[in-house]
Parts: sequence; structure tokens; C-alpha cells
Amino acid sequence: MRRPTGRQLTTWLVTTAIVTLLGPLAGLLWGNTIPKVTYVIVQGEALVADPEGEGPIGVDGRFALIALSLGLLCGIAAYLAGGRRNDVALLLGLAAGGVAASLLAWKTGHLIGLGHFQDVVRHGRDGATVTGVADLRAKGLLMAWPLVAVAAYGLLEVVFRRLPPGDRGDGGAGEGDEVGRDELDLESAPTGRDVDGPER
Repeated sequence: MRRPTGRQLTTWLVTTAIVTLLGPLAGLLWGNTIPKVTYVIVQGEALVADPEGEGPIGVDGRFALIALSLGLLCGIAAYLAGGRRNDVALLLGLAAGGVAASLLAWKTGHLIGLGHFQDVVRHGRDGATVTGVADLRAKGLLMAWPLVAVAAYGLLEVVFRRLPPGDRGDGGAGEGDEVGRDELDLESAPTGRDVDGPER
């Protein structure tokens, strides 16, 4: 098995870092656009008032939408910026960076308003309601970003794979064509004459 070159390692690390940096930005977007989720305070704890309501489901759905969109954009950008010999490095960077970005997005979004929420819950009376902060119930969604990024890159590689130089088919008229292993040179016949034949 061939060891990765320095260039491949650099590509891997740079790709991972760029994708990871998108995580906190995604978290800010998620935390500030989630639907309202109402909690009921019971003995100093916050319980979701309607676990199957549109609010809790919408929080997970909004995270999934953001993660899928950014994963798709990352995969496309990596394919457009990458080279033929960087495929493995770019895929590893998309996978590692996607996982890190998803975790950072979750943690960053969850921190928005968390201090105030905890303070209200701690000092609230039983039966009082409070609007909750962003939190992810379906933890499997954390894998959406890296999976979509890798899948998008792989699909583009299959669909738009570049042709090898020998398969371009750009030979011009008067050039030698190969039939089997023998070269056949097709000359143009002068006006009124056959090639190597008598004048008509």
C-alpha cells in the first residue's frame, strides 16, 4: 500500500479545517431559526410540553436541512477545486471535517440562550412554561453532513470523470489511423488521379 505524499496530507488537513470552520456558522444559523418549543417546569426540570409536536420535530428537521445543504455544497466545492491525485485526501477531509462541523454546529446552536433558559428553569415554579433552546434529539443527523459531502463528490467523479488523453478522438484528416497494430496512412488523391494509379 502506497503511503500518502506530503501534498495529499496537506490537502486532507486543509479540507478538514475548511469544512470544520463552517460548523459554528451552521450552528448560529440553526439556533436562530428554530421553531418555538415549549417546556413545562416540573420540580426544577424542563420537560417538553408536546414531544410529538411540530416544534421538536421542526428543530431536528431544520438541523437536517442545514447539514444536508452544506454537505452538498462542500462536496461540489471539493470536486471543483480538487485534482486527479487528491481524490482520497479530499474524501477523507470531507468525512472528517463533516463530522467535526456537525458536532460544532450542534454545540454552538445549543449554547444560544442556554444560560437564560437554565436560569428560568432553576427558579421557575412548577407548571410554568418556558421556550426552549435548540437541541438535537435525533443524533443520527450528525452524520448527514459528511455522508452527503462524500456522496456528492463521488457522484460527480463518476458522472464527469475526465477522459484519458488517448481517448479524446481528436485526430485530423491526413493523419495516420491505427487499425489493430498496423498504421494505415490515408493520402488524399490528387484531382483526376487515384493514389499510385494512372491518370484518368
